[in-house]
Amino acid sequence: MIDRDTIDRIFAAAEVADIVGEFVQLKRKGVNYTACCPFHDEKTPSFIVSPAKGLYKCFGCGKGGNAINFVMEHEKLTYPDALKWVAAKYGIEVKEKELTQEAIQANDDRESMMIVTAWASEFFINQMQQDEGKAIAQSYFKQRGFTPKTMKTFGLGYCPTGNLMTKSAVRDGYKEEFLVKTGLSIKSEERGDYFDRFRERVMFPIHSVSGRVIGFGGRTMRTDKKIAKYQNSPESEIYHKSNTLYGIYFAKKAIVQQNKCILVEGYTDVIQMYQSGIENVVSSSGTSLTIEQVKLIKRFAKNVTVIYDGDSAGVKASLRGIDMILKEGLAVRVVPLPEGDDPDSFAKNHSTSEIEQYIAENEEDFISFKVKTLLDDNTKNDPHLRGEVIADVIRSIAVIPDAIQRSEYVRVCAELFDTDRKMLENEVRRNYATFTDGPMGRTVVDNAIKKERFKENRTSQPPSQPPFDDYYAFDPPGKSAIEQTIHELETEIISYLIKYGDKEFDYIKSPTDIVQVPVDDTIVWELDVDKIEPLDTIYKAVLDQSREILEKGNRVTTAYFINNENPEISQRVVNVITRDEGHKASIMWEKFDVKVLSEEDILSSAIPKAITIYKSKMIEYQIDKLQNELQQTTDDTKIMEILTQIQERNLSRTKILNHYDRIL
Repeated sequence: MIDRDTIDRIFAAAEVADIVGEFVQLKRKGVNYTACCPFHDEKTPSFIVSPAKGLYKCFGCGKGGNAINFVMEHEKLTYPDALKWVAAKYGIEVKEKELTQEAIQANDDRESMMIVTAWASEFFINQMQQDEGKAIAQSYFKQRGFTPKTMKTFGLGYCPTGNLMTKSAVRDGYKEEFLVKTGLSIKSEERGDYFDRFRERVMFPIHSVSGRVIGFGGRTMRTDKKIAKYQNSPESEIYHKSNTLYGIYFAKKAIVQQNKCILVEGYTDVIQMYQSGIENVVSSSGTSLTIEQVKLIKRFAKNVTVIYDGDSAGVKASLRGIDMILKEGLAVRVVPLPEGDDPDSFAKNHSTSEIEQYIAENEEDFISFKVKTLLDDNTKNDPHLRGEVIADVIRSIAVIPDAIQRSEYVRVCAELFDTDRKMLENEVRRNYATFTDGPMGRTVVDNAIKKERFKENRTSQPPSQPPFDDYYAFDPPGKSAIEQTIHELETEIISYLIKYGDKEFDYIKSPTDIVQVPVDDTIVWELDVDKIEPLDTIYKAVLDQSREILEKGNRVTTAYFINNENPEISQRVVNVITRDEGHKASIMWEKFDVKVLSEEDILSSAIPKAITIYKSKMIEYQIDKLQNELQQTTDDTKIMEILTQIQERNLSRTKILNHYDRIL
């Protein structure tokens, strides 16, 4: 359990733009930042980060909240773990009692697995200091040219002989169940005992975007060719190879800063490049590049540079990944290394400036790379083979989602092959149709050049996301008309409470009796005096917390609810206070020097009016419920009770409406 003082320090330190910027490429726009939303696919940015308000908000899918909410949502962490993540980022110490066996059992499987992998990572690092680890692992890493600082940064380690890891984990109280689920241990079906998956291997921990250890790669130190050289953790609840990029945690800041991600093949390629000063580098962990990995890169940068080994296998691997990168709308360039070199060896033998210069001078676009790779001296003079190369390049151009970029690449291709441009455009259009969903794909693509700009400037909103307004709903669709009206009024009143709670307004008791009253105290008192509670449970929680704040002699502030420890409250509050962001007054009013009243300017009429109508509608709602109850009872006593309640509510409603007429 994290104490309240520590939580307050974490929230005080958390800069929302700083934290969101760890995961998303932000672009400054006035006092705010914009980006493409990391929670759904879109081409036109609708994701806003407001440092002044301490919030983020997507106007496409509706997600929003504070810095802690963002870490929870993005990294799928619990609230305490998100707090710890932010605390670690800002160097805030979080003191907690050691996890007991009961606490470990109380955690869900995913969290328990995370705990086990974190423990294992420390175990492997510590084993590097033992005799066996020094002789084998340290010797190997030093031979690769890795410095002690680099080994520490990447958490390199060693798994010793004798199943020591499994034995040590069990001795320290970790369950075999989670050792097996994470793939650290393997259970022998014959003997029923457990042994280390990675024994006698040097270890490369694999980190999530947020820096948690989710898996491992192990390289054998044996010379037996029957043993796999590299072995990765198996798929699990916390480790999905196709979704993971090795080194992304260490590279993400540099990727964002340079708007470019360098893609290499293996663990040592990443580490050696990083050590040489090229920090915006990741690898696909020795597997073929996947669409999920490309989308992960897309969160941080729009440009990808693929550095491939000089051998034929490296060339083929690069060719396979190019179309996937292009299809996600990223710009891709390729850097061939000198024959016999790989990124590891090249980085080891060159300085930072030399590597940067080589990349700058040898980067080539995917067309040039494909042509150079596929069109050798024999192919150039063979019309059939030459046609196949052109067709291959056209297929790559066709997957690019942006029509203008496709058109530009068609122009380059036509010049390069000295081929009719219109013919190539027709081929691109025909191939592009195969990537269009639905039976009308080909018809749509016939007009793609004209319509693409319009299509791509619309915000993409996936079907899996609820419509924006549903984020205000207090229950599933199907509310009655009066319930919907009540909900809209509750949203308006809570909006005034959160946005202007610590301010005052002129309350008109009568034309001759006007007093200044606090917004927060007035709203809470007005609802309490008539015993009105919101139907929406989140709004009720906001009202309850506001009441507690006032009872302590404090004022209701926007920051308190944006940074609320209840993520649902924070999410809703952000939605409420940003719901009118798209409806600001036109700048034409300023041009003609016309005074446009702000929401704050009209609080003296807006708040009493909203409260009065809300009370009236709530009484109407209560009367409807009583009348329904009346129809379903035959008990005379019960009937009289209900009729009395209806009469009382009608009288209250009349008084409220009379008051409403007076304050207008």
